[in-house]
Amino acid sequence: MKKLLLLGLLTTTLTLSAQTDQRIYDIINAVSADRIENDITKLANFGTRHTLSDTVSQTRGIGAARRWIKSEFEKTSQACNGCLNVFYQKDLVKKGANQRIVHDVEVVNVLAIQKGTKYPNRYIIMSGDIDSRVSDPTNFTDDSPGANDNASGMAGTLEAARVLSKYTFENSIIYMGLSGEEQGLFGGGGVAQYAKDQGWEIIGIFNNDMIGNIKGVDGIVSNVDFRIFSEPVPPNETEEQRRARRFYGGEVDGISGQLARYVHKNVKTYMPRDEPNDDLSLRSFWSWRASQAL
Repeated sequence: MKKLLLLGLLTTTLTLSAQTDQRIYDIINAVSADRIENDITKLANFGTRHTLSDTVSQTRGIGAARRWIKSEFEKTSQACNGCLNVFYQKDLVKKGANQRIVHDVEVVNVLAIQKGTKYPNRYIIMSGDIDSRVSDPTNFTDDSPGANDNASGMAGTLEAARVLSKYTFENSIIYMGLSGEEQGLFGGGGVAQYAKDQGWEIIGIFNNDMIGNIKGVDGIVSNVDFRIFSEPVPPNETEEQRRARRFYGGEVDGISGQLARYVHKNVKTYMPRDEPNDDLSLRSFWSWRASQAL
């Protein structure tokens, strides 16, 4: 099931013909379940990755976790002759920004950019959340290993970078680890504002959220099913557009929904054994956060 995590990203970056593309099969086969498992274990072993946790320790807390993530992106870049630009994007969030920010904190995201050959300012983003927490969102000292939520998503993003960095694409790809999400989407908001300031043209976003769970709330266990969450209506829809939609219909025809259907189509083409399940009634937090900043 882990190979599903980058198929949507991959098929968005390649120009496909009516026939299948052998490169996509090669890329799918290059994904390593062992590497992903090792990454999840490594991230869980930092004890806690709470956004407000220790940033000095080399073995515990979000500081150690983000430094390790950055080092993994840098290793990947070294293997592709420096094809990734790896850096931190950070913002200071002051105490009291909301009830979950109990002291000033620097929210630090890790970005690795693979530039496109034809449209370098067009970006496709794949992200995973770095941070974790226990039930009490202000408890930043107790262990919160967060293997599924969301070390699995971060591990998927790291693996996508390892595999896709061996290829070139027309559009740019940004692989990123986001912090501050459990406190109120501060990491996503910071990157959205940074993207606006840089003038990036973002054409697609994939957020890997809890991709390691194979047991549903109904108790059914399956490693071939996965869910695609996508908003039915753009969050920044104007009143005029809303009235037109109510008259003409098209509640599930938003650009996010179209991207979800594109992922579904290509999974069925290249991985017919697997079962992508669309859910066009749920809104992507990334799209919501980006709309607030942009």
